[in-house]
Amino acid sequence: MMEYVDETAAKIMVAARPGDSIRRIAQKIDGSYSWVYDWIERLEDAGFIRRDDGVFIENYVVRDRYYDLVSAISRAVPPSIDDGYVIPHFAGMPFAYTKIDGVYVWTHGGYQIARGHDDYPIFIQVADQDVEQWTAFFDEFGIPSRIEERPDATNYDATVSYVLFPTSGEITREWVDGNPVIPLDETIKHMLEYRVNYEPALEMIADEYDRDIDASHEDPPHNIDRPWGIFRD
Repeated sequence: MMEYVDETAAKIMVAARPGDSIRRIAQKIDGSYSWVYDWIERLEDAGFIRRDDGVFIENYVVRDRYYDLVSAISRAVPPSIDDGYVIPHFAGMPFAYTKIDGVYVWTHGGYQIARGHDDYPIFIQVADQDVEQWTAFFDEFGIPSRIEERPDATNYDATVSYVLFPTSGEITREWVDGNPVIPLDETIKHMLEYRVNYEPALEMIADEYDRDIDASHEDPPHNIDRPWGIFRD
């Protein structure tokens, strides 16, 4: 029995959504494919999940207990930055990384700006109708969140926080390295609006995705002395 009290097992059970591939789950929880594959075989043997053209939860009582365990640990031990990109997958609601994190995801973590190791807000787009549920979810995990504003770091000890950007209608997203992210065109639009902050990233995007982007600029700087402004429209 106790062999199933494991970090990877818990993350798989909490992050998996009906029909997810093993690779998608591994990317969601930032785990190696082979290790996640081994654990899914074990969880299937135990009757917790099944594989049928994708992964499906079979025992939601066990799944809920894993969720309770993960959220309790998060409240006791603030999540790391790496954990911060895994936790939204536990919510069971659609989301997409946006603003600074749209750039961060599309550049495969190659471009970072306006964040530090002791104060690290993560920017996600969520559906209007899910905002209260998202706020309750992060409260349950003991993680600060605000709507379209950076949480005040002086009011909490955690490194990670979340900035929610509600949107009406269905969230349009693409998947990059297992992360749901706003479309590339929207990301480029944001970068061009604050291009003085994103010159190197624009060059990276133009090169990797074969986009014709003029990364030079003659416009006056936007928010150069207040880089947090770059996540506000």
